[in-house]
Amino acid sequence: MKSHKKTRTHILLGLTGIVSAIAFASTAVASSAEATAPHASKLVWGACPTGAPAPQQCAELTVPLDYRSPWGRTIKVEVSRVPAADPAKRKGVLMVNGGGPSTSLDVASAFGGLMAQEIRDSYDIVAFDPRGIGHSTPISCGRTVDEMVRDQQLGLLSFPAPDGSIGGNIAYSRRMAEQCAANSGALLPHLTTANIARDMDRIRKALGERTVSYYGISWGTYLGSIYRALFPQRVDRMVIDSSVDPNVGGYEDFRMFSSAMEDRWPDLARFGVEQRNVVRLGATEAEVRKNYLKMTAELDRNPVKLDGTKARIDGNFIRLQTWQLSYNDRNLTGTPQEPVSRLAALWRAGVNLARHKATDEDRAYLRDTANGTITAGVMAGMPTDNLFSVGWAISCADKAWPSDYRAYSRNVLADRERYPLMAGAPANLAPCSFWHTKPRQPEPKVTETGTRNVLILQNRRDPSTPLRAAQGMKSAMGSDAVFVEVDAGGHGVLVHPEPSECAIGAMNKYLTTGELPARDLVCS
Repeated sequence: MKSHKKTRTHILLGLTGIVSAIAFASTAVASSAEATAPHASKLVWGACPTGAPAPQQCAELTVPLDYRSPWGRTIKVEVSRVPAADPAKRKGVLMVNGGGPSTSLDVASAFGGLMAQEIRDSYDIVAFDPRGIGHSTPISCGRTVDEMVRDQQLGLLSFPAPDGSIGGNIAYSRRMAEQCAANSGALLPHLTTANIARDMDRIRKALGERTVSYYGISWGTYLGSIYRALFPQRVDRMVIDSSVDPNVGGYEDFRMFSSAMEDRWPDLARFGVEQRNVVRLGATEAEVRKNYLKMTAELDRNPVKLDGTKARIDGNFIRLQTWQLSYNDRNLTGTPQEPVSRLAALWRAGVNLARHKATDEDRAYLRDTANGTITAGVMAGMPTDNLFSVGWAISCADKAWPSDYRAYSRNVLADRERYPLMAGAPANLAPCSFWHTKPRQPEPKVTETGTRNVLILQNRRDPSTPLRAAQGMKSAMGSDAVFVEVDAGGHGVLVHPEPSECAIGAMNKYLTTGELPARDLVCS
């Protein structure tokens, strides 16, 4: 689940100098509190609560809930580590984050497996569940699976009704905001990206490292940029993959999903033509688009309830699954075990269901996909709704969302017309519109620091963090960063099934030798 959200507090003052003075004073208070904070507890490594096998190890770290009151209430952050494979070559620590915001504890193993052996030899790969998530003092909004299915909260997006109205979304968002406040009200104001970055620095201290290197993807790019803004002297080498724009956040960040999906669509349309004998959406790209929109509209008018699942199969279900499957080209490619790819199976089932010709195979695929979506975000031993709710919690704590529901209604209708593939969902209002707490501090500003130590990797047709968002990150970091654009679709350069040798080669060289490309690159 993409939810990679950056936030900024609104300060309703007209004088730039006063705004700057307040921001400086707030930052100074936080920095002073950190300087006098208790020392981080020692990390005692042992088995991981996720059951991840060796060589991954885990440990628990105690951190302040509120860094402005560091001697007050504490929370736990669960940390993981895969030690450097060759201690003789060890350079230090490479912290990694898998985006979301979501659980990242096992990313130490997962991303380590995708990285070159020389990187695995050279670094302890360290990850953690961000505060409020998974095994790090998780929040709960007290929502059951039945409630989430009823509200169609099977992903981060809230789709409007088939006619574009948002009355149901208003009721859901208000209800969820109230439930979150009632169940986790004391935690919610402190679930900011900046506080998670401060937790990262506590991890660095507990590891006994003067500096750390970093790889982050999606929301993890924003987390990395905020860590660097707060602790510029603590960053050795940084790679950020599939970036958000640090100067755009909250609601406007969500709205980007609609245009990002349009960026990705040409790849999917070509796929539909190549798979025309399977999905039967047409023999040209224009026909595929026309018939895809026709199919989703028909399922909006006539949704289907299948036996064996609580989810309703409608046009929004197909839209959400298509968007999520478009994140990775693996979902467009069949295997010897499953010759029909996941996207082909979804589109075939949707077409047949809309035409009242669904086979048992189609129904089984849709049922299994729906049930898998429901259970994918439920972690054993954790609150049922944790991963479905925490993305909202962090976005709401980072930046206040607009409260005028009429503006949301206008934006939904406009984006449904302009970007019909997403049916206006990214422009919709959300629980943040009714959140019970407001951001307490301005977020750190991402700017040049005068140290050239950032490599930005970006696919050209990313359905979640579009090219222009990454360009915004590059603009914010200026000459501190080198930008590598890859002529590919999907979310994540490192996790692409056929990673660009040009881009990954630049990353490998940088992390192992410290040498960045001399200039920005465009890779095939």
